[in-house]
Amino acid sequence: MGKDGHAFIGLHAERLLSEPVFALAAASVHFGQSARAVRALSKVTLQIHPGERVALVGANGCGKSTLLRLLHGLLSPTAGQVHCAPSQRQAMLFQKPHLMRLSVQANIALGLWLRGTVWGKAKAQALEALARVGLAELAQRSARQLSGGQQQRVAMARAWALNPHVLLLDEPTASLDPHAKREVEALIEEFANGPEAMTLIFASHNLGQVKRLASRVIYLEHGRVLADLPVQDFFSGPLLQQQYPAAHLFVKGELV
Repeated sequence: MGKDGHAFIGLHAERLLSEPVFALAAASVHFGQSARAVRALSKVTLQIHPGERVALVGANGCGKSTLLRLLHGLLSPTAGQVHCAPSQRQAMLFQKPHLMRLSVQANIALGLWLRGTVWGKAKAQALEALARVGLAELAQRSARQLSGGQQQRVAMARAWALNPHVLLLDEPTASLDPHAKREVEALIEEFANGPEAMTLIFASHNLGQVKRLASRVIYLEHGRVLADLPVQDFFSGPLLQQQYPAAHLFVKGELV
């Protein structure tokens, strides 16, 4: 094995030995009353470590979005435990960005201001973030007048401005045209490869995107984790077919 291979193994081992950014122990999320409760997640146990790129895949309703919201603190577990470091900075992007009726710059600056940054400095940092995603010239445009791809790039700038340790994304390119998808995906790749090794957790139906961006794939079905594999093992080799037949059928496009 060459030098680069040893370096990769060393980095992987270092990540696994580090404190996880998230640790779930038999975490469940139910919606509704007990007799008619919908089990969105059921007894999910997993750990995610710094620098990992984790893709959540599965059919609609399998629990991907619920898991992301649970990790981001938007939902509380009905049972089990979810742990993350108290000082951990994280941001989440949704399939359709939530932008207010303000300028593009103000949409970004407001998030910084709410975190305690003085307004003048927040506006300056917002411009820097917009330049990072190639939208500085649209700073004074109304955010809701932008195209879908531009709005998602504004959302990426807003997340980057917060300097998060963890970035969670829920189908961030699903509603975009092919050109806008490539732009947003390139930004995700750039952020994940930054100097601080941001942890990336994203839900996607685009298996090509999963191959390009993920280092690890978690397959969910009916709120349960049925497969959790390195990306190369998820898409190639006999392991998936032999040990995780449901996930194998999903990859082939033959849902049960």
